[in-house]
Amino acid sequence: MDRMEAKLNQVESDVRDMKVTIENEIRVNIQRVAEGHLDLSRNLHEAMKIETEKEMLSIRVNVLESEMRRVKEHLQIA
Repeated sequence: MDRMEAKLNQVESDVRDMKVTIENEIRVNIQRVAEGHLDLSRNLHEAMKIETEKEMLSIRVNVLESEMRRVKEHLQIA
């Protein structure tokens, strides 16, 4: 019976140690990783925003070039 109690006490001690490790180390590290992921997500969103603006400017330049070509043709400049 003493052996059983000793084993049970050891198991309880191991569980307590695991809980402390989870609370103090693993949970904190998971939070750090999550915060880093949020930062990366924000940075990606900002980069995509700039890329989208570049694409819109490219489209606008193409439209303006087409309109200028039509104006020149209309004025018989080209």
